[in-house]
Amino acid sequence: MKIQHIFFDLDNTLWDHRKNAYLTIQDLFEKEEITSEYNISFEDFHSVYHGINENLWKKIRDGIIDKGYLRKHRFYDTFKHFGIEDEKLSMYFEEHFLDKILNHNELVESAEYILEYLKAKNYTLHIISNGFKEVTERKCILSGIDKYFQTITSADSVGVRKPKPEIFEYSLGLSDAKKENSILIGDDWIADVVGAQNFGMDVIFFDVFNENKEKEVKVIKHLLQLKDYL
Repeated sequence: MKIQHIFFDLDNTLWDHRKNAYLTIQDLFEKEEITSEYNISFEDFHSVYHGINENLWKKIRDGIIDKGYLRKHRFYDTFKHFGIEDEKLSMYFEEHFLDKILNHNELVESAEYILEYLKAKNYTLHIISNGFKEVTERKCILSGIDKYFQTITSADSVGVRKPKPEIFEYSLGLSDAKKENSILIGDDWIADVVGAQNFGMDVIFFDVFNENKEKEVKVIKHLLQLKDYL
């Protein structure tokens, strides 16, 4: 059956979460004068934060922790790594991070171009994200890409996250799509590729971080390469 519906992951597939998070934490770091106060360089801090945050998100995806745990721990554990156990400081970072990240709305290179291209070819476009509902929709609106999507599904709306089949089922139900005429594009091997394959839906792996998974799957390294498939 011909593909009619394209489901995109959001963070690091279209919306450049890594870049926007980096800029947001840098703003907070400088505002709170962390370098002069605690003698920590921003690059060192960000590197530790990035590792901790990635690990916590994997645990959320796998159902080991909830978002409350992630929000309490990602900055707390980062500061603790540098010998600073300050709950007030870490919660200040957490609250302002979620608020201020939406001041930065960099998109992945060529995201808007490829959305225009796909829309012009009469595909119906959707978002299916493991992110928090309150942030996902605002990211789409503030970056100006909301106009391309018929539906936006956040994991919080369903109560489960990719790779669980229920979130794919829910998103297809919202959009009147069938898995046979749908394809998912995403950057997370487990959540997106394994999730879609187990659900029985076609998928393109956006290998944006050069993981070079040697599996039988469609792979792109740049969004413009979607034109080879769609």
